[in-house]
Amino acid sequence: MKYYIIAGEASGDLHGSNLMKALNQKDAEADIRFWGGDLMQNSGGTLVKHYRELAFMGFAEVILNLKTILNNIKICKADIEQFNPDVIIFIDYPGFNMRIAKWAKQKGIKTHYYISPQIWAWKENRIKDIKRDFDKLYVILPFEKDFYEKKHHFPVEFVGHPLIDAIHNSTTSDDNAFRTENHLDKKPIIAILPGSRKQEITKMLTLLLSVVEDFPDYQFVIAGAPSQEYSFYEPFLKDKNIKFVSNKTYDLLANAHAALVTSGTATLETALFKVPEVVCYKGSWVSYQIAKRIITLKYISLVNLIMDEQVVTELIQNECNPKRIKAELTKILDENHRTTLLKKYDELEQKLGGIGASEKTAKLIVEAIC
Repeated sequence: MKYYIIAGEASGDLHGSNLMKALNQKDAEADIRFWGGDLMQNSGGTLVKHYRELAFMGFAEVILNLKTILNNIKICKADIEQFNPDVIIFIDYPGFNMRIAKWAKQKGIKTHYYISPQIWAWKENRIKDIKRDFDKLYVILPFEKDFYEKKHHFPVEFVGHPLIDAIHNSTTSDDNAFRTENHLDKKPIIAILPGSRKQEITKMLTLLLSVVEDFPDYQFVIAGAPSQEYSFYEPFLKDKNIKFVSNKTYDLLANAHAALVTSGTATLETALFKVPEVVCYKGSWVSYQIAKRIITLKYISLVNLIMDEQVVTELIQNECNPKRIKAELTKILDENHRTTLLKKYDELEQKLGGIGASEKTAKLIVEAIC
């Protein structure tokens, strides 16, 4: 069978790569063409466009890059028509993917959405488009099944969270090996996860690194995104207490004592590695003003959303400043606070279900199109 997969971000590349491996196991004749990244490329198939050419964050940034986005949509449609797949598998990235799905459905191509758009956070009216344009929906958060089925009467499959698979299948370096390989000393590590897009990295790293001098007994290590070159990070590495690793986020989290994390999938990854964290986010003024008027969620981190309580501290916009970052980092370095937090992390993992999300999703897709 022929599969066309569209993932537009680093997290989608991760989950897409594991799904591709599972599809190849379920279908020995799988022919996969995709938009994604290095991890998906390493899983086989044919890469059409890398997600680094697609990732624009925030409302203002999308508007500024609208011409590029529209051109990418045109290229994608033409490529799908030429490939003529049995199914298109969309992974998150709703602004782009839902446009393609509407067109594909009209063409009579089967449309499956893996890691559904977070319409429970904003744009809930998109449910009409989802019902119209998608044959199957696979959700990864426990509360999403009730949201779609009970509130909107649209059947979905809860397959569990693929991050559990990704972490379970990963091979991470032990402490001594990781420190030796990356020229780190014996001080406890505070991981810095500033995101994957240039706009957010530039904004967030300056803030997150502002507290380095306040914690001389720790070493700060930046997790470089696979989509960015070392030269991009180099200006941030002048302080001797700041280290850098590229494309080794899981190794870093496996050996970290605490973390400062830009809001996103990384907040959940950090929790699943059982690393105490402070969640930080500061966007452009325009994007934030728009977002706060249309997003009504109590929390921005997946950890707190899934648990429906404040498990990790969230420092958003004006609250995300050096004084607050220092205070909250100090808290999670306290042993009593850490013990309480780690117990909550255990509860979080239980809510997400066990391993097997990728295999379960691949099985359902293959069965649906055969």
